[in-house]
Amino acid sequence: MSGASQGHAAASPGKQLSVLLDADEVARVLRTTPRHVRRLVEERRIPYVKVGRFVRFDPEEIGTWLTSHRVAVTDRSKRASW
Repeated sequence: MSGASQGHAAASPGKQLSVLLDADEVARVLRTTPRHVRRLVEERRIPYVKVGRFVRFDPEEIGTWLTSHRVAVTDRSKRASW
């Protein structure tokens, strides 16, 4: 029997499925509260997956999301004085 017929999602060849995280686990990774994570979901500001009525997060997508929200360091010596 194939994985898909046993109730498992089929992955593309060479790619393994990630273990999905819940809001509590993402909150621990981000060092914030689960409530804040739920608000990010409600505002569609963080990537998530709906599994039935449950909200889950792909760790790879969270890593990419974090990288895309990184703020670059600026050189204060080159800033115009106010």
